[in-house]
Amino acid sequence: MTDNSPDFSEHELFVTEFPKQGFGIVDYLQGRVHFALLDQMKLMHTSGMTQEQIKETILIRVTEIIENFEPEKASKSS
Repeated sequence: MTDNSPDFSEHELFVTEFPKQGFGIVDYLQGRVHFALLDQMKLMHTSGMTQEQIKETILIRVTEIIENFEPEKASKSS
């Protein structure tokens, strides 16, 4: 999505920037995941989803990511 998108300001409401200074790579990556999940949950809540629906949806997606992770392929693409 570009800054010129007509609904950029709507997206901007739900995107939290994680600070880049003073954190190790593991802390930085965990922080990005944490803020991404919080942003997603805020948007889902605003769209009318219940806390249980939000939890179920996020757990399904995270489970899919973990189950489809293939370390050999991931390390070759890095």
